[in-house]
Formats: sequence, structure tokens, C-alpha cells
Amino acid sequence: MSRHAISTDLPDICSLVTDGTHDSPKLQSSGVPFIKGKHISSGHVDFETCDFITEEDHLKCIKRVKPQVNDVLFANIGSVGDVARVVDERDFSIKNVALFRPDPAKVDPTYFYYLVLSPTFRGVFLNVRSGAAQPFISLDAFRSHRFPFNPDKAQQHKVGIILSAYDDLIENNRRRMALLEEAARQLYREWFVRLRFPGHEHTRITNGVPEGLERKRLGEMAYITMGQSPESTYYNEHGEGLPFHQGVTDFGDRFVSHRIYCNALNRIAEAGDILCSVRAPVGRLNVTLDRIVIGRGLSALRSKTANQSFLFQQLRAHFFKEDLIGSGAIFASVTKKEFESQDLMDPPERLKRAFEDVIVPCDEQLRVLHLQNEKLRAARNLLLPRLMSGGISV
Repeated sequence: MSRHAISTDLPDICSLVTDGTHDSPKLQSSGVPFIKGKHISSGHVDFETCDFITEEDHLKCIKRVKPQVNDVLFANIGSVGDVARVVDERDFSIKNVALFRPDPAKVDPTYFYYLVLSPTFRGVFLNVRSGAAQPFISLDAFRSHRFPFNPDKAQQHKVGIILSAYDDLIENNRRRMALLEEAARQLYREWFVRLRFPGHEHTRITNGVPEGLERKRLGEMAYITMGQSPESTYYNEHGEGLPFHQGVTDFGDRFVSHRIYCNALNRIAEAGDILCSVRAPVGRLNVTLDRIVIGRGLSALRSKTANQSFLFQQLRAHFFKEDLIGSGAIFASVTKKEFESQDLMDPPERLKRAFEDVIVPCDEQLRVLHLQNEKLRAARNLLLPRLMSGGISV
């Protein structure tokens, strides 16, 4: 602890330390966002793939707590330890999430967010989590544990400015990535859903289908590797073996990040493979930039014709919503046979190559921006504990 720091706890510097609803309202396909721990990742709340509830249920949930700007959310059940900051006035409800509301008279809100994000703070609570099947951190644990804290508001403000500069760059890259993703999605829809591809005006139509387009099974178009989970004794968190993934826990907006490693190299996904979840939520997609081991909740796909960017967009359109596949059939899980038999539209090779010529450079930009953000996060995370401890002067 630095000579400027004191020991404190959350009730000392927060006006509210609570958690979300303990009820289980019926989930809807639209409505008010219903955020759980799995929807918090990399400092952000995922409003794109979250669940929804009715306005009536939302009003019941926020009787316990209504998230507001500068609140810090901490996943405390299941995927414990993920942190996000509320940055706008959007209405949403929370469950399996703790909420800390910093007292602005005692702590700078930006500094508080980074304090919660710091290894010193999170390490305390990750060490006291309990529950073998479903790890959790109780509110009593949050309220009672003490941690080092710099009470100097001017110093807090400076620390917040330094660290937020990294996150501003990360957020700028995220926005650029979102624009690239949307451009690729819209081009695919224009060419292969609306069928307004280059030269469509001169293409013969037979039974409502342009000449050259046919239907094929996914198994004919892609090599598919279904995951298989080794025994947990082969898992580790210190980099031995290859990165291991058996579900969507470490999925990002496009690329998967690594946390768990495995020494048993059973089922392998190669760098560049598309990862698709085959157990609830079925159909969520990511790409791996590294060679990894995949468990039973994932499959890995690679185009048989080297049209990987086209295949990714094709799968994204086919798995248009979690657990809804193709025409809308609902799956809680899919077998390899069911997966291989998915019926997809297969355009002529010349069209797929023309699409790849446009999209591959976009995918390369996405890869570069992702790696830039990884380096920015690593630099921020290296700096964060030193600023918090006073090891680096501000």
C-alpha cells in the first residue's frame, strides 16, 4: 500500500451496494434489455445479444435497483469478475450482477471504475467466491472486505484521465470495427439475400432463383470439427498447452480471447477457423486467431473452397438469432449430423470470389484493430495497478 492510501470498504465510498432482481421474469424476443453476468465483458454491457423482458416486468425489477450513469456492474454469479460501467441513460434491468454506486463526494466515478477493475480489488473478491457448480460472490463479501484506496480526489481525477485515455482509443477502434462489421453484413444481404449482386440484371431467373445459385448442405461446403471436452484435470490458467474453449464465455465481438489452457490436445481448431456454439446459445459465432482446443459446446468450420469470409457472413445470416436456425427452427443443441445437414444457398464461385475481394480487406482491418485493442488493454492493465498503488506518480 502506498503512503497515500488508506484501507476502506465499499460502503465507505459508495451510496449503494446491491445486486439485481432475484426473480426470473419471462424472456422476450424484444422489449427492455435484461442484463445478466454473461452480458458483461471487456468493460462493456452487451446490448446486442442480451435477453429482453416486458416493460411490466422491468418496472418490477427496478424496484430493487435501477442502473444509472457511473454505476459499476460486477458479475457475481457464474462468470464472476467481469466488470462494466454504465455510460448512458438507457433503461435496463439486471440479474446475477452486483451494482456499486460511487458516492461522488468521496470518490471520482472514473477512478472508482478503474479501482473495481484493478487486480487488487478484483483479486480480493475472486478469492472469496464460493459455490462449486455455480460460483458466486455474496453481497456480504462485497460489503465487508477491505482494500487500499487513495482518498485524494485530485489524484483520483488524474489517475482516471490517464487510464481513460487508453479506453477512449479502445472504444474508437471498437466503433470502427462495428462499422466494418455492418458494412460486410449489408453487402452480404444486398448480394445474397436481396439477390442484387453484380450482373444480376442480366442473370436468367428460373422459378424465382437466379441461374447458378443452388442449395447445398453445410457439410458439403465446410470442414466441420465438433468439440470434445477433456477431463478438467488437463485445464490450467498459466499457459500450458493450447488455449481451450468449450462455450461462448470468452467470445468477443468477432474474435475469441484466451483465458483457460489445456494439455490434452483432442479436438483442434486451426487459426482462422470459425467457431460456432452448438449448445445453448446455439449459433453464436466467433473467429480464432490461434490454434486452440475446443470442447463439446463448440464446433470449428473452415470453407472447403477457401472462401472463409463468405462462409462467416453466410453462417451469420443463417444463424440469424441465438437458438434460431435457418427458417426459424429452435435448437437447444445440435449434433454433427444436424449441423452438417443445414441447408444453405451456394452461389457460383465467381460471385463468392468477387465478394471475398471486397470483404477480405475488411476482415484484415478487423484483425489489426482487434490486435491493437489487445495491446492497448495490456498496456492499460500493466499501468493500472501501479497507478492505483502509487508506484507511478501522476
